[in-house]
Amino acid sequence: MRSWWQEIADLVLPADCAGCGRPGGTLCDRCREALRGSGARRVLPSPVPPGLPVVHAAVEYADEARAVLLAHKERGVLRLAWPLGEALAGAVRAVCGARPALAGEAKGRVAVERESERRPRGLSSICGYRRTGGRARSTVDRGQPRPKAGGGLSAPEANRALGKPLLLVPVPSARRAVGARGHDPARRIALAAAGVLRGGGRPVRVPAVLRQLRRVTDQSGLGARQRRANVSGALGVVPGGDRLLAAGPVVLVDDLMTTGASLAEAARAVTAAGGRVAGAAVVAASLVRINRN
Repeated sequence: MRSWWQEIADLVLPADCAGCGRPGGTLCDRCREALRGSGARRVLPSPVPPGLPVVHAAVEYADEARAVLLAHKERGVLRLAWPLGEALAGAVRAVCGARPALAGEAKGRVAVERESERRPRGLSSICGYRRTGGRARSTVDRGQPRPKAGGGLSAPEANRALGKPLLLVPVPSARRAVGARGHDPARRIALAAAGVLRGGGRPVRVPAVLRQLRRVTDQSGLGARQRRANVSGALGVVPGGDRLLAAGPVVLVDDLMTTGASLAEAARAVTAAGGRVAGAAVVAASLVRINRN
């Protein structure tokens, strides 16, 4: 767990960039720009775990982005939460403008597409609002195709979401991991992303509704099938969480996606409690190729 003196040291002592290691601050301008990427992209793991919602990632899990995420998660460099939150907010915006994934889009471990190449400009039908002139305006484009199961909200559901806050629901970390790190990385980044989105006029909440029902094995080193088995049935909703989930559409959030098993399990738990999952957003995803089709 981080000590109080580590928190103070982060504030008063010069720090090297968490992304590239150069002196001059916790995150240099070049690495901050790299973390923003060129626009959030839809990511699709292969194989796709059953029940996985549409997922968007801000950047690839590599180079500067990987270093920054690890510095925040494992070394507790908490000042990185805001730039990571900015990146996650971009992925959340992409979720709200997404259309459902098509069968056969995955080629390789994770296939990706630029969201700007896949949707009409300004359309945000899944979360039930449209951005016009930089402001959020509630509307639904009825001409858009109905999302498939796990692909977002249907047109009637999007209509019901009008005027309701967007719920960013973090995938919970294991209690022992939170204790060892001294913080919950995904929740901290989600809170930062909520601040960014609120600054743009979007009502957002970050309810702590998911909890682990049992212990799970460390996912590192496990394959896709093993990860699905490891987390299957491991998540549930806290008492009273169903009332919190009724407040608006849900975007599941996490810092990283590899196989998608944790996000699929989170979607199952939220849906079982009556929540409406619009999609999922992550800061980074492990990518091997870009699908330009």
